[in-house]
Amino acid sequence: MTLTTPPHPRDALFEPGEPTAIPLPVCDHYSGVEARMRKSLELQAELGPVFDVTLDGEDGAPVGGEIEHAHLMAELLTSPANRFGRVGVRVQPLEHRCFDDVLDTVIAKGGERLAYLMLPKPRGLADVENASAALTDACRRHGIARQIPLHTLVETHGALRDVQAIAAHPHIESVSFGLMDFVSAHRGAIPPWAMSADGQFDHPLVVRAKLEIAAACHSAGKTPSHCVVTEFKNAAKLQEAAEKACQLLGFTRMWSIHPSQIQPIIDAFSPSVAEIDSAIEILQAAQAAHWAPIRHDDTLHDRASYRYYWHLLERAHRSATPGVATLPAEVRHAWFSEATPPA
Repeated sequence: MTLTTPPHPRDALFEPGEPTAIPLPVCDHYSGVEARMRKSLELQAELGPVFDVTLDGEDGAPVGGEIEHAHLMAELLTSPANRFGRVGVRVQPLEHRCFDDVLDTVIAKGGERLAYLMLPKPRGLADVENASAALTDACRRHGIARQIPLHTLVETHGALRDVQAIAAHPHIESVSFGLMDFVSAHRGAIPPWAMSADGQFDHPLVVRAKLEIAAACHSAGKTPSHCVVTEFKNAAKLQEAAEKACQLLGFTRMWSIHPSQIQPIIDAFSPSVAEIDSAIEILQAAQAAHWAPIRHDDTLHDRASYRYYWHLLERAHRSATPGVATLPAEVRHAWFSEATPPA
């Protein structure tokens, strides 16, 4: 039997139509004050598109100044500062009096450059469906042909109840956990320590919510995004929380609310040099064997483990920044160059 050239990992390891998450940057950085929004874009230009910037029109907009803030966000979206097209916008909740006007302003003036729209505080699937319809209608009215991805937060009882259906919605790309609003929604039944860097990994109701979000996203091929750590000056606490979110709870993305948090989050979600080297050895041997089972360091590997190591290399590729382990040039060329098959 004559074997052809071994197929690319993406072609060999995944079935056509199988749910697979769009590879988003592992860090989602939020800023709402004008000076901080501009600074965030400058930092993104410096480091590259290894983190997203979300311009915050919910908490960032002054009361009564929501429309003016929407114009500012749209201006930043279309400015040269948005070098990579990895800038999103968080709008007001669906029931807010300014939702329609803010959405229309952002789409009309900046929709062509909008990476995603973040919807806060949906009360359930119906709110996500209505927001999706509003976004689609705004794009149609303003001549934007593409479907802008929708991100959303689970921070209400209704959203958690519907999280499987929300994650499965075709316009949803990522689901985030809103820690503080979720705790507040329990009317004092969850103590305030559950909002801390440590406590949010200890309280059963909070951990349950996180696990349900992560499971729903992975089931639907979407990206689960972990909540903030408010103790932004405590680097050790942030690093520990990011590692727990990634390694224990299955999150593949995390919020940042201060520039100092961006690099530690990228570091925590990035594979180590040893992990990268092992993954490359296993996948190269597997490809040479035409993706049949192999033995590596006296351990059996087959397509199930190959898929794990492929995801690890994908994460390493999209998280590459100065100081973070990167893929060797020959691996990038073979598997991640523009000439390789698309995901």
